[in-house]
Amino acid sequence: MNHETEPIRDAAVLGVPKMLILGLQHMFAMFGATILVPILVNNYFEGEGLSIQVTLICAGVGTLFFHLCSKLKVPAFLGSSFAFLGGFSTVANLETGIFKEMSMGEKLPYACGGIVIAGLLYLILALVIKLAGIKKVMRFLPPVVTGPIIICIGLSLAPSAVTNASSNWFLALIALSVIIIFNIWGKGMFRIIPILLGVTISYGAALLMNACGITNPDGSAILDFTNVAAASVVGLPPFQWCKFDVTAILVMAPIALATMMEHIGDMSAISATVGENFIENPGLHRTLIGDGLATSFSACIGGPANTTYGENTGVLELSKVYDPKVIRLAAVYAIILSFLPKFSEIISSLPAAIIGGVSFMLYGMISAIGVRNVVENHVDFTKSRNLIIAAVILVSGLGFSSGLTFSVSGTSITLTGLAIAAIAGIFLNAVLPGKDYTFGENPNADASRGVDMKPMKKEKK
Repeated sequence: MNHETEPIRDAAVLGVPKMLILGLQHMFAMFGATILVPILVNNYFEGEGLSIQVTLICAGVGTLFFHLCSKLKVPAFLGSSFAFLGGFSTVANLETGIFKEMSMGEKLPYACGGIVIAGLLYLILALVIKLAGIKKVMRFLPPVVTGPIIICIGLSLAPSAVTNASSNWFLALIALSVIIIFNIWGKGMFRIIPILLGVTISYGAALLMNACGITNPDGSAILDFTNVAAASVVGLPPFQWCKFDVTAILVMAPIALATMMEHIGDMSAISATVGENFIENPGLHRTLIGDGLATSFSACIGGPANTTYGENTGVLELSKVYDPKVIRLAAVYAIILSFLPKFSEIISSLPAAIIGGVSFMLYGMISAIGVRNVVENHVDFTKSRNLIIAAVILVSGLGFSSGLTFSVSGTSITLTGLAIAAIAGIFLNAVLPGKDYTFGENPNADASRGVDMKPMKKEKK
């Protein structure tokens, strides 16, 4: 087999050392975004928010549980969901009812309780799919809906990539350039791990610049090892139990509408990338159950919502190694790191600029996968119907950057941009005349999307 051109479906052929390195690459791909969620939430809760250690163990255990639910077939990593950031912010600012006299740290468990309920909504959708059949459900989710939603997932993350990179464009460009160079011109193993090389080489550059007394353009230090010195070598993650309140539930639970659509889009993207029909086998109901229960478990012990990570789909696209065992290695790494506070702080010291440089590639590839799904399914944008649906999804997903807040019976409810986009897209597709897509009618088109009614036949090269 030529590893340079042929996808690798059994990483065992590479040997254990290379598998371990590939797992490390997936860990680095998810790490920046996964730990960014608790960092941002901590800002909302004035330093009394989510723990990075708890976040890491929830990501690792959640990923392993997802793989069990999906029969060990789907190469997906479950990391922290950005979709719930608006909900966390809303709960942190609640000043009515039981929240009036609470400290920020006391409010957090209630936000997590809302996420527990959000995760359980996945089970309802999974049950509907199991009872009604995937065909009846997926007719509401044609490529003209899922494609733009996938595009929104990537583009909605774009501002964070630019913000992070802008802290030091030189380091960001080093990380991005290394990834591009090794992905295009790299040979052998170097071509398979461009992201890991981008992180390590740019981090080495950061160490050198820091040693020479060079600072970021704003005058801040490139590297800060204060937390590293203060952290213990080994320690248990600071778990805390969730609590439940109707107000917090109504804030957090509706966000599941977006994350469930994100899940379906990610499954379509992973299926299209890998060339396997994961929506049929092991089945969308199984992947939804795995994602939902992983989210509920995480929130139960004080972690963020989990979601299938597009970043790791980008790694699959770059490395061409599709073996789920590599993803499970990344999950094990995350669990180990959760018990090593000092090492976690070392990884956390990764400059934001490097994370931004890597994100330029990964976030862009998520959107590119969405574009590919639309193109390969020959969505006809000369038809006003399709153009309207795509336009509304894109504007809603990107335009409602702060979400949409409204009151029901005096309770404030916030829908994120992705939730609004998903609802609008599904509604418009259902009511507008002139449907030109029937699920299962064109197996070849469905196959490129990863949702055909029968297993894909691999083309012989």
